[in-house]
Amino acid sequence: MSTEITLRPVTADDLDLFEREFSGPEGTGPYQWFGFGSPAGLRREFADTGLLRPDGGVLCVAEAGRTVGRVEWFASTWGRPATSTCWTLAIGLVPAAHGRGIGTHAQRLLAEYLFDHTRAERLQAWTDCANLAEQRALEKAGFVKEGVLRSAQWRAGQWHDQVIYSMLRAERSGGASA
Repeated sequence: MSTEITLRPVTADDLDLFEREFSGPEGTGPYQWFGFGSPAGLRREFADTGLLRPDGGVLCVAEAGRTVGRVEWFASTWGRPATSTCWTLAIGLVPAAHGRGIGTHAQRLLAEYLFDHTRAERLQAWTDCANLAEQRALEKAGFVKEGVLRSAQWRAGQWHDQVIYSMLRAERSGGASA
């Protein structure tokens, strides 16, 4: 990748971009459009926490200093929270940033950040079975495909299967370079 991709905390200006780019199906794309929602909750949370909390957060994805999307993480459990919590990762890029390796690089940076700054042993992400571009991005970032979650996500009037990926702390340097 010829331009530098970085992650940084969200600013108030970024919230305007998120509203403009991710408020409709054109910006979110077919795999992340869940209907219209109010941006007030995100703005309130930004005012309270800067979108960085102990149980998850949001960082901007920047290309050469210009915001082109966001990465998020939130706590998920596979049993009792005290012993079975891991981070689930998500990404949203503006349409102009698609198909250029930015998502791969950003997800790898977020994985490195979480392994460096939290005690996480496992990171996970999932995507629609038809979202081949995101599946490739996760694999290039070093995530391992674990399987299919059947009828796991309601979207566009029907249930959709999801492919789940994970990365363990010991695997953190296993991704291909972008």
